[in-house]
Amino acid sequence: MSETPAAPQAEEHCWTAITRAIRVTVTPRFLPADSEPAEDRYVFAYTVEIVNEGAETVRLIARHWRITDGRGRTEEVRGPGVVGEQPTLGPGQSFTYTSGAPLPTPSGIMVGDYHMMTDAGQPFDVAIPAFALESPFARRTLH
Repeated sequence: MSETPAAPQAEEHCWTAITRAIRVTVTPRFLPADSEPAEDRYVFAYTVEIVNEGAETVRLIARHWRITDGRGRTEEVRGPGVVGEQPTLGPGQSFTYTSGAPLPTPSGIMVGDYHMMTDAGQPFDVAIPAFALESPFARRTLH
């Protein structure tokens, strides 16, 4: 019996930033089933893993995103928590969630930060690394 090789999977890239022992890793992907390129609608999902590699318990209070489309237009999004939650992470704990972003262009960039608070009440911001949103419809150029 011979095996048929699996179809190649789209390569996933992840981006990581560490701020004050909080590691944030983002893995974006294009959602072709939710997108309508003929109508300039390109939908992306991104999965975020937040890991507390420090010794303090922290709570994610709020988020701030800057979403820039392929034409350079930027939208800022602010709000409490992530996906309706304000997770508390003890040392060694992690929280993972998936969210999404529609764009009017086939590519873009997202970057942001999380506003966190220690159990002692000290606020601090954690960087969300800049990451690319790329669809197969994005035009690639070499410089």
